[in-house]
Amino acid sequence: MIIFGVILIILGVLLSIPVLYSIGVIIAVFGVILWVLGSMGRAVGGRDHWY
Repeated sequence: MIIFGVILIILGVLLSIPVLYSIGVIIAVFGVILWVLGSMGRAVGGRDHWY
């Protein structure tokens, strides 16, 4: 999600489309939040383990 958000941010800046930039920022921040929660050992999305 973080990579997808960064790609949308870059596309939004290069193509001058503010909607892509805004959505990219939201997705990137959400991805970082999930990454931090997962690294703290909390269950993310109802999953304790990733197989």
